[in-house]
Amino acid sequence: MLDRFLLQGPEDARFTILLAHGAGAPMDSASMTAAANALAGVGFRVARFEFAYMAARRTSEGRKPPPRAETLNPEYEAAIAELGASGPLIIGGKSMGGRVASMVADDLNRRGKIAGLLCLGYPFHPPRQPQKLRTGHLTGLTTPTLICQGTRDEFGTRDEVPGYDLSDRIEILWLEDGDHDLKPRKTISGFSSADHLATMAKAAMAWAERLPA
Repeated sequence: MLDRFLLQGPEDARFTILLAHGAGAPMDSASMTAAANALAGVGFRVARFEFAYMAARRTSEGRKPPPRAETLNPEYEAAIAELGASGPLIIGGKSMGGRVASMVADDLNRRGKIAGLLCLGYPFHPPRQPQKLRTGHLTGLTTPTLICQGTRDEFGTRDEVPGYDLSDRIEILWLEDGDHDLKPRKTISGFSSADHLATMAKAAMAWAERLPA
């Protein structure tokens, strides 16, 4: 049984990042671990947590399907309260985890509970269903946001996303030939997964340092 939070990075870091997992893989998946390692490596305090349905998969209850993303909003807010970060807190996550964070971000930001939102591979639409956009709440988003997206992410490519009506508080870092895990095909792009994660982490720190105090 894993602890409630997976913690790494300097305990005295200026910024803490709370990350939730995607719909199908846990907080200690290879992609989540690699992203958290990269962020901790540039000086963030990184905390990962799991929603209850995913944690239940580690027990005798067996595999539960992910619920509708919006039903997880209270769980994300509970994790923020339980973590009790002392300094500026950035919330976010991988895919669905980032989407859930984006739905609670504005209320928390207005109340001074969080400083920003970091999404790794935002699920703008389901794969092969570009008409089913999940962007309605992103139009009026007021929380400073950084979305790190692979250019060939099947949940939203570089060809598709610029056509969406997104808030001007959202910055997007495009990672060449990256998929939904930000992984490129090295023989095509010339980049490795480690290259893209290092770029993501450095960009996230530069962005965080520009956040309002």
